[in-house]
Amino acid sequence: MSTADMTAPAAHATVEAAVRAQMSKALGGKRGIVEAAVPTIAFTGTWMATQDLKTSLIVGIASAVALLVVRIAQRTTPQFVLNSLVGIGIGAFFAARTGDAKDVFLPGILYNGAYAAGMLLSIVVRWPIVGFLIGSVTGDPTAWHNEPALVRLCARLTWLLMLPCLLRVVVQLPLYLADHVTALGVSKIVLGWPLQVAGLAAMVWVLARGRTPIEPPAQPSV
Repeated sequence: MSTADMTAPAAHATVEAAVRAQMSKALGGKRGIVEAAVPTIAFTGTWMATQDLKTSLIVGIASAVALLVVRIAQRTTPQFVLNSLVGIGIGAFFAARTGDAKDVFLPGILYNGAYAAGMLLSIVVRWPIVGFLIGSVTGDPTAWHNEPALVRLCARLTWLLMLPCLLRVVVQLPLYLADHVTALGVSKIVLGWPLQVAGLAAMVWVLARGRTPIEPPAQPSV
């Protein structure tokens, strides 16, 4: 075992600190959040101005590519820009095949619906997804499940992680069915990083109230 592996659990003394660190990493910080929103803003703004699907798709994809070039030039991780580029690319594929601008947003609606369903299922079967964040820190992916208090904490956090996804589907699906492309774009922006930050703030509030110690996995006796 490497020194990094041995010290990883010690980097976070509590479950709450570990989950906060993992969530921050997953969001990519302020820059990652902004980069995720830019292609949608570019597509929606162009659509509002031109009502032209092809032009809007080109502008949306070009904005993501420009962000990627900046990341590469700065030699920083392009992970979050690539996620954004893949997202707008899949949406563009759907819309190009149907010729309907609203289909740019269909993959996101389906993704959020599937993600919410998966998280709800994990709560119902008492293996909440957030628990595996703890497992990734302790080095044992399932040991947390032996502690009822941890399972309850992870269930609450998974609910807070799920609600933004569910809200996006509840708001955007009717707009999609009603062919409101501009409203879809605006809702995707408003329910994107602002809602994610609100959800993160709620999770941080829950985490700030507790100090559940991380127990490293037991070492086998020699």
